[in-house]
Amino acid sequence: MRYVILIIVIVSFTAIIYGLNLDDEQADLANRCIGIGTVGIFLVAMPLFLVTESKGKKMKDYMLTEENIRKMQDKPQKNKDKQ
Repeated sequence: MRYVILIIVIVSFTAIIYGLNLDDEQADLANRCIGIGTVGIFLVAMPLFLVTESKGKKMKDYMLTEENIRKMQDKPQKNKDKQ
């Protein structure tokens, strides 16, 4: 799955760069290429990446709940000890 995501990102960046290098006469095609590249990165590659990387992880550990806030307050902070 990582290779699929990598290919989507590379193709998207290539489309954006190609769209930026087109002349003003082909502004319609340039805008489409830039738009397709942006959609590829943010609406296809990013969600696929987030789904594949978050498999098996507990979302409760990353949510800001009262229990997690208490855990953060109880931890000794290393940066304050050095000052």
